[in-house]
Amino acid sequence: MCGRYTITVTLEELIAKYYIREHPLIQYAPRFNVAPMQPVPAVIHDGEQNRLGELRWGLLPSWSKEDKNAAKLINARSESLLEKASFKGLIASRRCVIPADGFYDWKVYDGGKQPMRITLRDGQLFSLAGLYDIWSGPDGTRISTCTIITTAPNRLMADIHDRMPVILDPDGEAQWLERSNRDIPALMKLLQPYDAEQMLAYPVSAAVGNVRNDYRELIHRAGTERGPDTLF
Repeated sequence: MCGRYTITVTLEELIAKYYIREHPLIQYAPRFNVAPMQPVPAVIHDGEQNRLGELRWGLLPSWSKEDKNAAKLINARSESLLEKASFKGLIASRRCVIPADGFYDWKVYDGGKQPMRITLRDGQLFSLAGLYDIWSGPDGTRISTCTIITTAPNRLMADIHDRMPVILDPDGEAQWLERSNRDIPALMKLLQPYDAEQMLAYPVSAAVGNVRNDYRELIHRAGTERGPDTLF
């Protein structure tokens, strides 16, 4: 699964990566412990260009009668996207990517759990495949929400958890964002485990378990004052 992640780059880096010309994000700041039900930066394509905005993490389907249970839909399994009512209607036209530069998961071992941070080996920003929806309440309230798609683990992640978020390479990212792309079989083929050789994982402080903690030291290798530099 994917229940926490990081996005520590600057707004300028986000704009440059996704070729953003217009965006309503005016309070963006680096995040070191993004958690469900929080507003998160997301990119969609409006048919002409990429747009950067905020979505609440935890999908609330447009057909829901009330704003509840969204926290249960923080992830969508790629294998059942076309079967689940909450997701199957979104693949054709409500795809998004969630920018990240790392995500957390907990490795279980005898006696406890060790939080791990997983990144690309080069430390660069990457795109998590997502879906979004817009819910309208009876009082006119509109809530835009998203979910992160997960898939089977690659070799690196298999030692940590039985799921991992879908990370799109640049070509897959472009295909996923393209609003006019309605080739569902081709889109589904993008939802594969990322190349394990291009990723690394390392242990971090148990403080990441508290959603109220959000500071740079959370991404440091556990037991050091430096950032990550070796493979776990």
